[in-house]
Amino acid sequence: MLFYNLKNLLRNMHNFDDLIYRGTTFTLNGLEENHSKISEELQTSGATSLVKNLQMIRSQKVILAIGMFSLFESILQNGLSCKDGFAEAKKILTETGNIQLRDRFEMFFLAINILKHGHGRSYDKLIAKSGLPFKIKQSGQDFFNEGDVSEISTLIEVDNEFVLNCAELIENISKEIRTARPTYYH
Repeated sequence: MLFYNLKNLLRNMHNFDDLIYRGTTFTLNGLEENHSKISEELQTSGATSLVKNLQMIRSQKVILAIGMFSLFESILQNGLSCKDGFAEAKKILTETGNIQLRDRFEMFFLAINILKHGHGRSYDKLIAKSGLPFKIKQSGQDFFNEGDVSEISTLIEVDNEFVLNCAELIENISKEIRTARPTYYH
């Protein structure tokens, strides 16, 4: 009995979805603090290194979003004992009737694919949709906000809201899966 309780305690201590939002906000707060300091310095200096640092902060947000989705896929595959964690998660969401969450997951899944691979099938699918909860560059569009020196070359605008939406989505999907599959432990 003691071993069983200890095993469950350890399993619950490090659930990815319990940590993802906390870790994301912690990281974003640190990035925002640095962004504010650098922006303040830019008021009196136009140093290239300051602009590059702002771009690096934007890059870190992209890396954070891609990384959390990649880790989530691995956790799903392990926790659900399957080869395609995202497909299995979508299947579970469909089975439980949570179509709105499944569709939101699909939008962000496509956005992450676009961040990783650029133009392709995911871009074509997503660009055809309306009412996206984030900005996507239209064909031929060079900037999201012309004149923004911190902007980097991505087809999806990855701001704090986008990153937090990714974390919240992972958290919500994990809760749904745990309800539908009580043996799922990540």
